[in-house]
Amino acid sequence: MLNYILRRTLYAIPILIGVNLITFWLFFVVNSPDDMARMQLGMKRVTPEAIERWKADHGYDKPLLYNAEAKGIDRLTETIFFEKSVTLFALDFGRADDGRDIGADIQQRMWPSLALAIPVFFIGLLVNITFALLMAFFRATYVDYMGVVLCVVLMSISALFYIIGGQYLISKVMHLVPISGYDGGWNAFKFLALPVLVGVVSGIGAGSRWYRTIFLEEVNKDYVRTARAKGLAERSVLFKHVLKNAMIPILTGVVVTIPMLFMGSLITESFFGIPGLGSYTIDAIRAQDFAIVRAMVFLGSLLYILGLLLTDLSYTLVDPRVRLS
Repeated sequence: MLNYILRRTLYAIPILIGVNLITFWLFFVVNSPDDMARMQLGMKRVTPEAIERWKADHGYDKPLLYNAEAKGIDRLTETIFFEKSVTLFALDFGRADDGRDIGADIQQRMWPSLALAIPVFFIGLLVNITFALLMAFFRATYVDYMGVVLCVVLMSISALFYIIGGQYLISKVMHLVPISGYDGGWNAFKFLALPVLVGVVSGIGAGSRWYRTIFLEEVNKDYVRTARAKGLAERSVLFKHVLKNAMIPILTGVVVTIPMLFMGSLITESFFGIPGLGSYTIDAIRAQDFAIVRAMVFLGSLLYILGLLLTDLSYTLVDPRVRLS
């Protein structure tokens, strides 16, 4: 087991390094520091002195990869690559282009994102699996057919419709919860109720249809027919056999979404005014704050790789044979 964990962890390291190198190339080679300065200062009538001053103020005035003017190890450390890219591995995100501490912003904004994403994750998972099991239990009946039609309809509707429709109906017409905003403590519940409801409802179509496909694939296998031949009730077959053996594909989709719990939802947080990491990223893109965007790209890659690692480890809990692969 330890060798399996170590092997999977070692697989993740070169992937993260590769993502970091690609990110550096995109941000500093394709889009040079001079280009960043012109975007921030304005494309017209920007003097070379103003560009150099902006680069010096934001730490972009050093060579990209190798500093020939420095001595010793400083030739590698006194570079943009080391200061803006390598330090990310130590979770040192540096400062935004406007001077804010990115690490402090992340620590502050991750909690609203978690407060929104965790209820959506667990409630949505429970609703989707329950609805999928219901369709699998009544397969090839009107319940199954109507359930599939409902899933397709829900999948066909844009997420923006759920957000705008929910704000209009529940907030503006029924006055049950605020349209947008956020507050700490227990007061956050009234601001999160509608975004959580929208997140769960918008995910029912795709999630339930996918789980239904998994359950129906398991239902047609030999061990299920053997269980039925022994006289087990259909309910016992579904919950004790089908659900258990469908855990590996379920874990594949569930664990990989865990990084999104921290990164937040870009659209939902922006529309509901929740100060999470999703809206933080959107605001940085609008302001062309490349330091924040780089930090969020790296953090998202790191969390996604950790999610894949957790997926591999969770396989060993539901199927010990995976440890031998």
